[in-house]
Amino acid sequence: MSQSQGFIKDTLAGGFGGACLVLVGHPLDTIKVRIQTMEIVPGQPAPYTGTWDCATKTMRREGPLALYKGMVAPLMGVTPMYSLCFLGYSLGQKIFCKPDTYANLDLVRIGLAGATSGIFTTPILAPLERVKCLLQIQGAAGENAKTHYKGPLDCAQKLYKEGGIASVNRGYMATMLRDSVASFFYFTTYAVLKFYLTPEGEAAPGVLGTLFAGGMAGVANWLGCIPIDVLKSRLQTAPEGKYPNGIRGVYKDVVAREGYGALYRGIGPILIRAFPANAACFFGVESAVKFLNYVGL
Repeated sequence: MSQSQGFIKDTLAGGFGGACLVLVGHPLDTIKVRIQTMEIVPGQPAPYTGTWDCATKTMRREGPLALYKGMVAPLMGVTPMYSLCFLGYSLGQKIFCKPDTYANLDLVRIGLAGATSGIFTTPILAPLERVKCLLQIQGAAGENAKTHYKGPLDCAQKLYKEGGIASVNRGYMATMLRDSVASFFYFTTYAVLKFYLTPEGEAAPGVLGTLFAGGMAGVANWLGCIPIDVLKSRLQTAPEGKYPNGIRGVYKDVVAREGYGALYRGIGPILIRAFPANAACFFGVESAVKFLNYVGL
């Protein structure tokens, strides 16, 4: 989907596409978070040497279902969250785009429309990301690691009890920054590829074209925001009070202790996950739009 299909249709289609994304991409998201948040002790080998090492160690210690830890939280919130994402994009199009924006591929206007979606998704996504990240790293220290949370609801309740709504929403502004930057690249990439992959006389690409455009949009999305995502994950999983200055404090600490390379930690599973997950997302969105058109909505 490039041009707005209307607020209701965009909202419903976005929710379905988001559900497709989570189901396909969550295992690699778990690996990403574990690699991003692992503690590096000078003189000792890193807990994980890469994507495959993290996956095999996680499954060996905790079983294959460990890769789906924390999935309930994003899956429960993904329909309203992606609904708001595409609603925000639709509203951004009304604000920034002109009638000929997509025909002329005005990427700045399309990108600003996409960035608007980050404002809409953060109220749902920030607390879900906080809970998801804490659940994903739980047990990562090995068999004797203490289990603090029984599930997403228990995690959210304990966070609220310990620090109120501020604790539940830790990383709110970092999440908004990440998603606004990412969505700028996300929607512009999809618009460009959809434009060039659509056969003459057709309204949209075929199935393979949609999957390719969606997958590459996901890759561009993450390449634009990986450092922000690393800092967000560190902030949301850090002990209470470790970073009183928020993401700025995380940045200074990570760069001082681990160097600038740490800002791209987890890039392997991120990019491996990005293509299939977002191919599924946009295929779900486009399929939902076709279905809604078919039923006359």
